[in-house]
Amino acid sequence: MASPRFLSLGVTLIIFLRLVYGAAVPYYFQPQGISRRDLSVQQIIADLGPQLSNGSLVFGPSDSRWADATHRYNTLAVPHVEVLVEPAQESDISTIVKFCNANSIDFMAVNRAHSYTLVAGTFNGLQISMSKLRNIQIQPGGKTAVFQGGAYDYEANEFLWDRGYVGTTGACDCVGMMGPGLGGGHGRYQGIHGLIADNLVDMNVVLADGSAIKVNKESHTDLFWGMRGAGHNLGIVSSFEMNIYPKGNLETWHYHNYYWTEDKLEAVFAALNKLHNNGNTPVLMAVNYGGFWWNPNVTDTEASMYWVFGYAGDAADAEKILEPFNNIPAALSEQGDVPYPELATIQGTGLNDSLCVPNQKHIVATAGLQTYNIEIERKIYETFNRMVAKHPELKTGHIVHEGYSDEAVRSVASNSTAFPFRDDHLLMFFDTVVPDDGSLTNVTKEWAAEVRDLWNAGQPNRKPHTYVNYAAGDEPVNSMYGYEPWRMKKLLHLKAKYDPYNKFRYYNPIIREH
Repeated sequence: MASPRFLSLGVTLIIFLRLVYGAAVPYYFQPQGISRRDLSVQQIIADLGPQLSNGSLVFGPSDSRWADATHRYNTLAVPHVEVLVEPAQESDISTIVKFCNANSIDFMAVNRAHSYTLVAGTFNGLQISMSKLRNIQIQPGGKTAVFQGGAYDYEANEFLWDRGYVGTTGACDCVGMMGPGLGGGHGRYQGIHGLIADNLVDMNVVLADGSAIKVNKESHTDLFWGMRGAGHNLGIVSSFEMNIYPKGNLETWHYHNYYWTEDKLEAVFAALNKLHNNGNTPVLMAVNYGGFWWNPNVTDTEASMYWVFGYAGDAADAEKILEPFNNIPAALSEQGDVPYPELATIQGTGLNDSLCVPNQKHIVATAGLQTYNIEIERKIYETFNRMVAKHPELKTGHIVHEGYSDEAVRSVASNSTAFPFRDDHLLMFFDTVVPDDGSLTNVTKEWAAEVRDLWNAGQPNRKPHTYVNYAAGDEPVNSMYGYEPWRMKKLLHLKAKYDPYNKFRYYNPIIREH
């Protein structure tokens, strides 16, 4: 049976639902006197399998496909998956959710399993894998495309580019499209076309009760607001329609990668602040990111710096903007021009790059900034050398600074979606892989917290901002979903209306059990 704590939470939400909406509580959300959580895997396969479409799979840990099907990017907090279902049709998702509700089985939908949050480790139940749902169809007129919920960045970018289009995806090839999109979705095209969330036109959503609905500007408009920024809390997206754009004459992007020794730190960050100009980055200088890492090709005695730039245009125009960086002597430098789908690999975020290697333990921390505090960046750099001196294994660390042009992001009204932080011009990310034996987990968590706190201390007049897709899961809820009282009230109303039993609580939840 459900735990008293969880049952109390559900009853509280139901009472809120009645008070707000005067609605009768559907049978599938009413407390169940009998639980079938002790169903065996074989019984679930026998009961659920015949209800699903041809091609769907239901299997458990003894199946040879289990390891590949349940792999995760971050294994620091692994969900306990008892049985896995791969639906072959979108309609199967409703069937699966209704089955889980009828049998008191917790469920969680997973696409590329690329989340960082420790909250995933609290899950115990049935995983819905979106891996078979990856179709993409450009719609008549060529202004939008429909993507199934399992679509991911590499396939989407290749598919669109080959047909003369581009779309707003994340910056990493191995990541799903909709996972980041539900939390906003930063990416290389955001300065030109906006976030992933800003380009969503229509979503097919399966709710916590298993019902399937259309969500857009005309249908369930309240949920359309919430899905774009806090959507992990509200439903499963089986497919979505989003804006796409002709690539036009843009056949290649220009890239320039720099590698500097630490004595250039102050000059580099001063040039970055000038480039970004407090949110006024040149639109076509679409992406830059870099920071501190250990690169023996530069020096093996201390941490060094790297920075990569991507420009949506030709080399001559890009290099005029990059002149201040060219004037800072680099230990190494490389530049060139490639079709957009190849840019991820050039910048180290390609499908086969180390950033996409699964089944490693990642310690993460994040912050949102408006400008770089150069004194703070020096202090953060020094933490790297200090930690490696004590623990050489931590040379695996990355302290990353992401800077996208954001004109199109800022052009969208802040209150028009649940994404709360459109005034963050810079996205900070600490990510360090630690040994599986746990020997460096706690010390690395302390390092991550120190770096995050330094970033936040460098902007004393702003509250901490946490990009929900980079969250470790222990940050304050308001830091992920916004500090305005009206914003949180609106999200709680959506939870009460669409998910009163908090079924969707395994990805940085709005409502925590404890």
